[in-house]
Amino acid sequence: MSTKKRISLYICLSLSILILYIFLAAKPLTKEYQYIPNWQINISMPTTEVTSSKDNLYFKLGQTLGYFSENGEITHYKSFPSKAAISPNYYALYSSNAKDIPFFDTNGNQAGIIHAEGYPMFDENRIFVFLPGGTSFARFNEKGELVWKNENISPITAFSTNKNFTAAGYANGQIKVFNTETGNLELAFEPGGSDFPIILGLDISTDGKYIASLSGHNRQRFVLAKIESKQPKIIFHNFMKSELSRRTLVYFSEDEKNVFYNFDNGIGIYNIETEKQTSIPVNKKIISIEESNDFTFLLAKKDKEYTVYIVEKTNILEGSFSFTAETAFINATDDTLYIGKDSNISSVKLQKS
Repeated sequence: MSTKKRISLYICLSLSILILYIFLAAKPLTKEYQYIPNWQINISMPTTEVTSSKDNLYFKLGQTLGYFSENGEITHYKSFPSKAAISPNYYALYSSNAKDIPFFDTNGNQAGIIHAEGYPMFDENRIFVFLPGGTSFARFNEKGELVWKNENISPITAFSTNKNFTAAGYANGQIKVFNTETGNLELAFEPGGSDFPIILGLDISTDGKYIASLSGHNRQRFVLAKIESKQPKIIFHNFMKSELSRRTLVYFSEDEKNVFYNFDNGIGIYNIETEKQTSIPVNKKIISIEESNDFTFLLAKKDKEYTVYIVEKTNILEGSFSFTAETAFINATDDTLYIGKDSNISSVKLQKS
């Protein structure tokens, strides 16, 4: 091909690309989300504590915990040498052989003493203790007094609680559902479907209408059951192509229209209303999940790398970002994501541009 012909060909290609660009650029651009840094605080710096409130958020990073406000003030700060449990309402510091455990409110005032031996867990204002041996647990009131206790012979491998119902999953593949206030057994069943039954993760809806679980080895599966006349009816199940050998996250969204579950190399989202299943590739362990008005945030970890996945309410993955840290957490309010990384907490607002 002659030089003149090559030049003519390049000119024609260039003009074609330019015309195509102008045509496409004339179309309206889709709205994009912006992440606007709001503030950052360092929890390792000496702080002046301010009055706490019910709206404060909690943090646990390394061997420190406490509460902070939405405008970036540390309202309470505490370091601990061994173990700790915390919720928006209470926290406790304890050791491996903990017994008669004092617990504190968000201002650091002692709220009571849990007269039991074991490992405490707080979920909002609900207080539980997993008893020695790993097969039994107990519920306590806001003064630390025993309300009810359930004893079992099989190890507890999954646990979920809300204001109405508490569910426990066991190594023998059984799920038991209790009334959170009275401790009365409401339901007991086994999702089954696997050669070796074990409940690896579960959640129960606030109205007790649905129970979701991931269970078993050799044909591990996710099961969503609907409770009708105190009998479970499986309305959706999904066998896993590869299997987990650890506890995992199962979570009903706040509006209880979606249930999230973390399987090997992915996150599954099942919409109860549309009966549609969505899968998002994730090669890390999901360690927490938070919701804002428009998004669901999932914090995942693999070794020292953390990733925050941002999922729209339509169950579409909007984006993600990663960082390296020893410890991390996320929390969220209506339009803000809070990210804890080692000794720092950052506030980021999300909005459409």
